[in-house]
Amino acid sequence: MTIKITKDRVPDILRAIKDLTSKEVLVGIPDTDAGRDEGAISNAEIGYLMETGSPAQNIPERPHLVPGVESAREKIEKRLKAGAQAALSGKASDVDATLTAVGITAENAVKAKITDGPFTPLSPKTLAKRRARGRTGEKPLIDTGQYRRAITHVVRKKGD
Repeated sequence: MTIKITKDRVPDILRAIKDLTSKEVLVGIPDTDAGRDEGAISNAEIGYLMETGSPAQNIPERPHLVPGVESAREKIEKRLKAGAQAALSGKASDVDATLTAVGITAENAVKAKITDGPFTPLSPKTLAKRRARGRTGEKPLIDTGQYRRAITHVVRKKGD
């Protein structure tokens, strides 16, 4: 006589799938923690200003958030596929790990885009202001490093 023990894993699978689909990963600079050591403008505001530009302030667009994340699309898709497979196996604990890995991947891609560019060069006026403050760097988006360090990710429930 053969005894077969079957465990119903459907509830685990449904819970893991629900967990995966009810969360989102956000990459950028959270406005609640976007302060700077100096100046009146926050890192989140700088990010928006650099991403979209400001003709009124003679600031060209220097897109880096969206293109940075886009540059990591293939890696992100692979991680999400692995997370979905884990969810289909009922491994709810792997869902958060997957979403965190996606966030870190996207965050690092944005930071790499800031470092590598290419961007519209800084104006001579901006470069002169930097030199007057003792700065020698000429890369757009990189002066003190505060902005790049502020790039982060969060995993949260959708709608929060």
